[in-house]
Amino acid sequence: MDLQISVFLLFILFTAGHSLSCYECNGLTGSCAGQTVKTCPSGSSKCMSLTAITQAEISVKVKIKDCAPACQNGSMNFGISTLTSSCCDTDQCNVQDAPEPVPNGKKCYYCDEKSCSNTVSCLGTEDHCIKATVAYGGQSAVVKGCASKSVCDATASVSDFASFLCCEGNMCNGAQSVSQSFLFLCCSLLSYFLLH
Repeated sequence: MDLQISVFLLFILFTAGHSLSCYECNGLTGSCAGQTVKTCPSGSSKCMSLTAITQAEISVKVKIKDCAPACQNGSMNFGISTLTSSCCDTDQCNVQDAPEPVPNGKKCYYCDEKSCSNTVSCLGTEDHCIKATVAYGGQSAVVKGCASKSVCDATASVSDFASFLCCEGNMCNGAQSVSQSFLFLCCSLLSYFLLH
């Protein structure tokens, strides 16, 4: 009888779910100094590191580390803002910050508040150009830039876009002018990738 109880207890011990643990930080000042380790809630199977950089009137760098239910390795570059994510699935594997990619020679168009005929140098694994149109509150906005294939694949399934194009080849995302709320759309897209 004692052997059966021992075997049962060992079975329970070894089959009990292992909770993933990840580093956590909200480096709103561009640093993850003082990061802590947290046990992820059920449903989180990835550890992530994100680095977002915006260069408008003032430059802002944000680094975030946390647990995530899903995550994509890759980056997006909208000219004035970039977002790079790194994902992994073992305990505390997100100790390193998401890499800050270097230019890779590819170029795409991007939009500012006046025009969509500006060019941006793509970074790291950004091997596609993107163009998306979003309708919100009776207005539509266009965003263009560079993205990794993994980001294109993930974004193609988002229903918030009135149109979405992800193409390969330098400058394949066209150079048309835009007068809509560009900054609003960039913030919306960055928020989507930070929260999904």
